Amino acid sequence: MKKKLDPFENDLLEAYEKGELRTVVSSTSDLEKYRVAARETFVKDRRVNIRLSSPDLMDIQARALEEGIPYQTLIASVLHKYISGRLIEEPSRLKNRSTEGKKKQHGAPG
Repeated sequence: MKKKLDPFENDLLEAYEKGELRTVVSSTSDLEKYRVAARETFVKDRRVNIRLSSPDLMDIQARALEEGIPYQTLIASVLHKYISGRLIEEPSRLKNRSTEGKKKQHGAPG
């Protein structure tokens, strides 16, 4: 399954394919500084417990399976993108369990 690229990733891929990118030689101390900064930036050092409805959790797990990632990673990624202003919602190809019951409850009488 091929992941859809965001605009930044598309620009980066296009520049790479055109040969516009060049290698930058960094000193060993610079590389180590960047490694430490990256490790400290992305360390998951806090745990959070949340309550979700069963249908929402099932939808999250299904979407994570669709994306090929653990559902906890999907939740963390969505929250990170939301707080950094980079959340772009793409509709799932799967049926949404959490809204199906609402449609049945609020739909026209049958």
